[in-house]
Amino acid sequence: LALTLEDAASALRVVAQKAVRLQIGFMRRYDPAYVLAMQRVEAGEIGDPVVFKSVGRDKEEPPLACYQAGFNGMLFYNNTIHDFDLARWLMRDEVIETHSYTTVAIRPEIAQYGDVVASVVNLKYRNGAIGNIESYVQAIYGYDVRTEILGSKGAVFVGTLRQMPAVFLNANGSSRPLADHFLTRFADAYLLELKDFVETMGADRPPRVTGQDGLRALEIAVAAEQSHLEQAPRKVLQRTVEVDIEVAPSGH
Repeated sequence: LALTLEDAASALRVVAQKAVRLQIGFMRRYDPAYVLAMQRVEAGEIGDPVVFKSVGRDKEEPPLACYQAGFNGMLFYNNTIHDFDLARWLMRDEVIETHSYTTVAIRPEIAQYGDVVASVVNLKYRNGAIGNIESYVQAIYGYDVRTEILGSKGAVFVGTLRQMPAVFLNANGSSRPLADHFLTRFADAYLLELKDFVETMGADRPPRVTGQDGLRALEIAVAAEQSHLEQAPRKVLQRTVEVDIEVAPSGH
């Protein structure tokens, strides 16, 4: 949505003023595995959610020019933002506090650009649950995104390293193709997201992923960055922005 809360609020006000639909690109909500996980959570199959855990690891480090440009914001805004959204959506609860631990240990030169190589963000939820999100930009072995929701009656695990259900054997042992990029891992999700957007606009109905969802995830990212800078827990401060809209049906 934006890299600052001020810009996000400004964008949402314009959306409301112009009476248009805005859908945020949190594609993981459309991934079949995550959709199934959410259905199980909503059905009460794991009971009350207690612990949220998420891992997001990119295969290859961004070039230094990406950090120098600063277009996408630091790790929390560029990568972890998707995990922050999942943390709200899958737990059906709001994050109220973050505590970030970060490092530039293997790439100290990016510290001058306000970024980090890896982070662990601990979460507290409004209803008492807790969470943990790990982000890493240089996993080398593949693109690795996994999520767990632990509940009072069971658990849901989402994600796998396998790109396809195949194993290759030779004299050196066995190997399996691993997902190597987010476009590979979430190919179906991107297609389903676009399809839903077109259908939503055609049916003139509210989008499934709203500007408010984008704002809430951004608020968590801001608190996580503040915690990183101050090396202390930080509360998540939620903004109230009037963004509810009613779009008149076509032809009226």
